[in-house]
Amino acid sequence: MLAKWVYQPCPGISAIHRDAALARQGQLTKPAGSLGRLERLAIELAGLQQTERPRARRVPIIIFAGDHGVVVQGVSAYPQEVTIAMMSNFASGGAAISVLARELGSKLEVVDAGTLAQSPVPGIVTDKPRNGSRDFSKEAALEPSEVAFALECGKRAVLRAVREAPDLLILGEMGIGNTTSSAAIAAALLGISAEEIAGSGTGIDAAGRARKARVIDEALARHGLTRGGVAVENVLSAVGGLEIVAISGAIIAAAQNRLPVLLDGFIVSVAALAAVRLNPSCRPFVLASHQSAERGHRLVLGALDIAPLIDLDLRLGEGSGAAVALPLLRLACTLHNEMATFEQANVPGAH
Repeated sequence: MLAKWVYQPCPGISAIHRDAALARQGQLTKPAGSLGRLERLAIELAGLQQTERPRARRVPIIIFAGDHGVVVQGVSAYPQEVTIAMMSNFASGGAAISVLARELGSKLEVVDAGTLAQSPVPGIVTDKPRNGSRDFSKEAALEPSEVAFALECGKRAVLRAVREAPDLLILGEMGIGNTTSSAAIAAALLGISAEEIAGSGTGIDAAGRARKARVIDEALARHGLTRGGVAVENVLSAVGGLEIVAISGAIIAAAQNRLPVLLDGFIVSVAALAAVRLNPSCRPFVLASHQSAERGHRLVLGALDIAPLIDLDLRLGEGSGAAVALPLLRLACTLHNEMATFEQANVPGAH
C-alpha cells in the first residue's frame, strides 16, 4: 500500500466559475462557438482554476529523468549514456525544451529521478532511490518501496513549483528505454498486447520494434500482468521506470493543489493513465497537448478520454510537445479575458 496522500481526493471542478466563464463567452463580440476549442479551453481552465478569468502565464516545466535496465535487451537505438549527457544539455540550455522554456518565459527544472549518474549533475535536482530500474525482462523493475519513493519525488517537485503560484504545469521526461517501460505499463493497464502499443521510440527499425514488443509481452507474462485487473502499484513495480512513476506522483500532487497539468506525449500520458487509475479524482486536471507520432499514444489518450490540441508528428519527449501547445492555452485565456462584450463595444448581439 502506498502513502495515504496518493489516494486523497482532488478538488472538484468549480461549476460556479465554469458557468460564469460560459456566460461570458456568450457575451463576447463574436458568434457563439466561433472560436471553437479555444472557447472550451478557457471555460475548462476557469472551472479548474476556480476563477472567472483563467490564466496560462506562469507555467513551469519539470523534466524527470531515469534509466532502464531493460535497455540491455536491445530495445533502444541509443546507448544509456545519452540520458546523463542530455541532463547536462538541459542544464546548459542546449536541448529543445531548454530553448522552448526560454522562449515561453517558463522556469525549467530537471530532476534526476533515477538515472545511472553516480554523482549529482550540476544544475540538476537529484531525488532518487537507486540508479536506474532493473531489467524487467528478468525481474521486477522496482521494489514497492522504490515506487513509493518515486511518487514522493514527483510530489516534492510539484510542491517546489507551487511556491511560485503557477497557473498550470508542464511535465516531461528523459530516459533511454522509457518508451519500452511505458508501453509495458500501458499494455498491462489496458489489457492489450505489446504489438498493439509498442512503437519505434528513439527510431528503432521494424526488427527492433518486433524485438521490443516480444520482450514486453514475455515480461508481462512472466510477471502475471496479462490477466487484467492487476493493481496499478504492482504494474509499476514489475515494469515501471522511476521517472515515469515520479510523473504519476507529480500529476496527482498537482491536481490535489488545483494545478492543471498539460501532458506531453506518450510517456507522460502513460504516467497520467497510471495516476488516474491510482486516483481517479485527478482526471479532470490533465489536458492533452498533442498527438504524438509514437504508435500507442492514441490508445492511451482514448483511455483517458481526452483530445489533443495539435498533431505535428512530434516524438521528441522532454515536454516539448506541451511547450509547443502552450501558446494556444495562453491565447484562449487572453481572448476570454480581454475581448469586449457586445454591451461594452455597443455592438448588436444575436437575435
